[in-house]
Amino acid sequence: MSKEFQSKVVFITGAAHGQGRATAIAFAKEGAKVAALDIAKQLAYPAYSLGTNEELVSLKKEIESLGSEALILTADVRSNQEIEKAVKETIAAFGKIDVLFNNAGICAYGLSHELTEEAWDSMIDINLKGSWIVGKHIIPIMIRQKSGVIINNSSVAGLRGMNRLSHYAASKWGLTGLSKSWAIELAPYGIRVNSLHPTGVNTPMNDGLAEMEGATPIEIAERSAGNLLPVPWVETEDVANSVLFLASQKSRYITGAQFVLDAGLLTR
Repeated sequence: MSKEFQSKVVFITGAAHGQGRATAIAFAKEGAKVAALDIAKQLAYPAYSLGTNEELVSLKKEIESLGSEALILTADVRSNQEIEKAVKETIAAFGKIDVLFNNAGICAYGLSHELTEEAWDSMIDINLKGSWIVGKHIIPIMIRQKSGVIINNSSVAGLRGMNRLSHYAASKWGLTGLSKSWAIELAPYGIRVNSLHPTGVNTPMNDGLAEMEGATPIEIAERSAGNLLPVPWVETEDVANSVLFLASQKSRYITGAQFVLDAGLLTR
């Protein structure tokens, strides 16, 4: 365990499972206090399984078993009121927020001209507006601290177009632009902001999307054949390691950047 994160407080959205959970555990192993937020309920869109309250409770137990502190929070990132409450609870419990990992997000397939307005709005509101709302309440805290790191979890779709994923790509390109704009606005306060751009990741979302397509995850990966390296996807631990690097002093002069974790996909 390094000493860098032992006094730090990390706020993670979409923390119940997948990339958020792996990142929460990675920070806990480094001694950080973790505020783990998730909607912890099903939505009408998308149709695959989202995080649950049981997963949040088990995450808290796992973090505490590692000797770190955890605060679990149930909130919808689209709700200004719910996020304001969650951030206030975090400050009451831990006194500060050093790192924000804006990870909550959804994905679903559909041709652009066939999408319903509800599907479009859900994608943009959760992936883009939700990240902005969380930042809206955490950024003033970091400004007062004159320090902080924000990592917005975008996607390779935030750097390219993708077939049957126009609403997803639009939300992730938006997140890329938001990250760059925040980096400009917050640099005078010593706050760094970067976006993370993974290829497909081995998560429950990955499984759920494949099931909705009537295929297995490996079949979907083989169909897209995007990665240069001979792997169908990266693991959640790879995402967590990238977030830890971007939050650490090892990347102290990296801000406004797009950190690509794509197994070579964008090179192709």
